[in-house]
Amino acid sequence: MPRHVKVPETGEKIRVENDRLVVPDQPILGYVEGDGIGPDITRACLRIWDAAVEKAYGGKRRIHWCEVFLGEKAAGLYDGDYFPQESLEAFQDLIVSIKGPLTTPVGGGFRSLNVALRQDLDLYACVRPVRHYSGVPSPLKHPGKVDVVIFRENTEDVYCGIEFKSGTEENERLAKFLRDEMGAEFFDAAGLGVKPVSEFGSKRLVRKAIQYAIDHGRESVTLVHKGNIMKFTEGAFRSWGYEVARDEFGDVTITEEQLYNEHKGKVPEGKIVIKDRIADIMFQMMLLRPEEFDVLATMNLNGDYLSDAIAAEVGGVGIAPGANMSDHVAVFEATHGTAPKYANLDKVNPGSLLFSGVMMLEYMGWQEAADLITLAYPEVITDGVVTYDFARQIPGATEVKTSEFATALIERMQGSIDLESKRQQQQELLAKERRQREIRRLLEPMEEMLATGKVPTAVADLMTRSLITVRDEETVESAMHVMADNDVNALVVEPDGDGQWGILTKRDIITKIVNGSRNPAATRVSEIATRPLVSVPAETTIREAANILSEKQFSRLTIEQGGRVIGIVSEDDIFETVEKFGWTTD
Repeated sequence: MPRHVKVPETGEKIRVENDRLVVPDQPILGYVEGDGIGPDITRACLRIWDAAVEKAYGGKRRIHWCEVFLGEKAAGLYDGDYFPQESLEAFQDLIVSIKGPLTTPVGGGFRSLNVALRQDLDLYACVRPVRHYSGVPSPLKHPGKVDVVIFRENTEDVYCGIEFKSGTEENERLAKFLRDEMGAEFFDAAGLGVKPVSEFGSKRLVRKAIQYAIDHGRESVTLVHKGNIMKFTEGAFRSWGYEVARDEFGDVTITEEQLYNEHKGKVPEGKIVIKDRIADIMFQMMLLRPEEFDVLATMNLNGDYLSDAIAAEVGGVGIAPGANMSDHVAVFEATHGTAPKYANLDKVNPGSLLFSGVMMLEYMGWQEAADLITLAYPEVITDGVVTYDFARQIPGATEVKTSEFATALIERMQGSIDLESKRQQQQELLAKERRQREIRRLLEPMEEMLATGKVPTAVADLMTRSLITVRDEETVESAMHVMADNDVNALVVEPDGDGQWGILTKRDIITKIVNGSRNPAATRVSEIATRPLVSVPAETTIREAANILSEKQFSRLTIEQGGRVIGIVSEDDIFETVEKFGWTTD
């Protein structure tokens, strides 16, 4: 097989040690020009990135670029192979790379080059930061409120390609199995697809999102799902997401319920709030209250929709950056198409690839170089120096070529930009906005929950997490004092010798002590506690919990996860939720 990837003799490869990237001062990074407009925007961006690194570090650091080949250019070098094995190996070897847009060949037998890259390198996280830059045209009145990072699971969901065309033998066999063995009902001759959502895939995606929030000082991570309808796929994604937060990041995370119930709307210092939203509500919230959300973690299809929809709020996919990442290997990319009619015209906006490079610099820990670009870019736009797409929308703007825009940006970076002052301004603005949201939560907690799209769907949303427990050997009298001191109607009884948890309620005391003419000071908790508990998983829906309470004629249920009781939910909790949030039949 021909070899065309020439790794520079100068520079040093990035490596991984102790599960962390080690980036030398002279790293070798891969780049793919891309097809169509790819060469135009890549040439411009390489100049900008190099200039930012030179300015930020005064020559101490420098990127050594290694060209890797995909798409049409690869086909010309590798005898028609658009996705050569040598390139795949180069991405793995170099660890960090960036690429322009690629064209998938027309005709049967060719899979999307982007999909192939994600699958073959197991780039399970598609990461898409979306924020507004001053001066960029936007359809929103206040686009500056949009600043989110979307983590989209890349390998599962309906995009994994498990589909069976209507009328084929495979389709008929699957349809027969579903009807005969599983009792499923659907129309004849339906196309069939499978939607795999695994615990492994979900947890590693959410884990990466939470770690990003920690590393970048973000306030919240929101799990976006349609679990109210697809309970065992999207609902499971939500549950597994909360499990990761609790089990692996419990010292730095709290749930939204804890935020309101235990902390009265004030985020404790050093904590990140984990919350979730139904997907359709999330689309509304990104228009109505975008400032409430920081990091979004979601599945493949939801993430595809959300990424482009939110990008449209701040200027479109033409300036939306993105990356596909595994645990360490990362390929940053332009998120738009190849626009072949503009190829080699030096005309288009390089923003998407440019800011993907900013993401890359941040991933490497070169924040100073990244900041130079993000701070200089809006100044150039505000000056009215823009490519044709923005020139059509900005009155009085000066339309420039792609290469000329790069020159203008480099000149602005090489001028006097006070990085520390601008960073301080950004931090002060961020702190002010967070204080304002906190005040609203403190003053009107329920109104804020409703306004920001929080709709309880599962018992985990309602349960009391701060359990108050007693032991079997304690007297009922002492348990009564604990109830009175904490203003609660029930106590959880710690496991007995058989490992069974129990519950002691005020009703138990009335019916078994008062009505039974027993002395609470001489009666042990074990004598009147109810065992075994009726426990349900945290993902149990409110409707399912109400059905269990009705059938068992109980007033409360305990919530269990991983073999231990983590909360309690009562019929009063369900009543209050329905009264405050309303009730739908979805």
